[in-house]
Amino acid sequence: MTLTFAIPDIHGRLDLLDAAIERITERSAGNRATIITLGDYVDRGPNSCQVLERLMGWKSESATLVSLKGNHEAMMWETCNHLAELGRWVENGGDRTLASYGACTQTNPDLRLVPQEHLEWIANLALMHVDRHRVFVHAGVDPRIPLDRQSEQTLLWKRYAVGFDRGHGNRHVVHGHHADPKAPIATGGKTNLDGLAWKTGRLVIGVFDDDRPGGAVEYLAVNSDPGWSGSLSDLQRDDPI
Repeated sequence: MTLTFAIPDIHGRLDLLDAAIERITERSAGNRATIITLGDYVDRGPNSCQVLERLMGWKSESATLVSLKGNHEAMMWETCNHLAELGRWVENGGDRTLASYGACTQTNPDLRLVPQEHLEWIANLALMHVDRHRVFVHAGVDPRIPLDRQSEQTLLWKRYAVGFDRGHGNRHVVHGHHADPKAPIATGGKTNLDGLAWKTGRLVIGVFDDDRPGGAVEYLAVNSDPGWSGSLSDLQRDDPI
């Protein structure tokens, strides 16, 4: 059996990412595996810079890492390249990302503190990963449109309507983005893994059998103290995007 492990939105929680990798290593027991991170590595949590460095420096003899882009990486890239207003990024957790690079976020943070290699890595992230039975994506896909014609807006920002359970053709869709503490939320056609881990301290990893169609064959959960060094206002923030 070959397995694929899907890790949803980390949002600056290096502790949860490290715990997830350790748990996956134990579960795969040295067998070949694929790890897919579903985007949203930055913002809200305290260690966005360190999360990116962990993924960028990935080395493993037994696991292949596939990192997908999330809408928060898109916001970060656009802002740091002066293509979007700083305020919108900051309002959605970008202040925590800038702080992880050592920037003072009180007045006019120096965006040059974000290394160019981090921005180049973000620019080159894939928008989805497709295998024989599944589509892995940050936000979602439009089931009416072929996969090779999906828009970036859909792949990074789509919100599925409540009760929507279609995949894409005969492929099951695995996504994050739609934060819900009750995750994982699985239906016949798709699985949402985003359980608001940055706030709750509980991260759910989907485990998929590469030879078996449909949803996860099991889930792995890692838990950490949610009382990281954020302020009360951080913990009370809504999670709009």
